[in-house]
Amino acid sequence: MAEAAAQGGGEQACLLPAAMVMPEHLIAASGYLFVCPENLGSMTGMMKEMFDRCYYPLLGQVEGRAYATAIAAGSDGRGAQAQIDRIVTGWRLKRVAEPLIVNLDAQEPTAILACKVVPDDMLSRCRDLGAAMVEGLRLGVF
Repeated sequence: MAEAAAQGGGEQACLLPAAMVMPEHLIAASGYLFVCPENLGSMTGMMKEMFDRCYYPLLGQVEGRAYATAIAAGSDGRGAQAQIDRIVTGWRLKRVAEPLIVNLDAQEPTAILACKVVPDDMLSRCRDLGAAMVEGLRLGVF
């Protein structure tokens, strides 16, 4: 999903795994598209660790910047979505697109452990979201 969103964003997009994101990357960006899986009803640990590491250094430095989210979920994705929204409230970010939650319907042990395949129509929506973020930032809409 993140790769598809970055493709949509083209050369203006910067795709970084959560483990590599440092405060300076976020300070240098004009907007953010946070993409993660939901695990056990919350955002993945790597994404949480990124927010833990970057939260305080960004306070007072990114207010009003645009953000959107894309979440891969086994059911509804609301837990991860709520966590991200709560965290970025402290940064005073501005949501610019409805949450994109891809429900992969993995509720049984075999489905949970299986490799997941994001449907093409959802990957297309991720590309569209990436393109919309870049275009909105370019035009100054956000």
